[in-house]
Amino acid sequence: MSDITFANMGDKTGEMLGSSSWVEVTQDMVNEFAHCTSDNQWIHVDVERAKKESPFGGPVAHGYLTLSLVASMSMEIGAVPAGTAAALNYGLDKVRFLAPVPVGAKVRLHAKLVSFERKDNGQYLMKAENTMEMEGADKPVLLAETLAILVPGPGAKT
Repeated sequence: MSDITFANMGDKTGEMLGSSSWVEVTQDMVNEFAHCTSDNQWIHVDVERAKKESPFGGPVAHGYLTLSLVASMSMEIGAVPAGTAAALNYGLDKVRFLAPVPVGAKVRLHAKLVSFERKDNGQYLMKAENTMEMEGADKPVLLAETLAILVPGPGAKT
């Protein structure tokens, strides 16, 4: 959303901020995530075993890998006001992993603004409701309420 500023962001409470493009979850992504987090559970990284033994018929993405995609997808949407110098992860209020994401599936994010508050230090706290859908699925795979601290840059319309 290119028309949002710090001055008008609060007026957008309850509105959709946008939707990301589709992202394919690949086995390489899953393997790299497993390596970085030391979560090498076979259901994620052992393709042949997962095809034979997994209740999902093949390997699935880590839930936290799926959650980690929210950050880049939010930035693609442009879910921060113009003139933001920094957007810092402040945490999560609620996360629900509603369905597994099989390797090869495509997912995308829909973000809605829940609240936008100016803090005493001149920064802003933004809360967004994020819904991740999987192509061809009837229900979302992830719901996450994210919190971000936004720092206005020089010249930002506050």
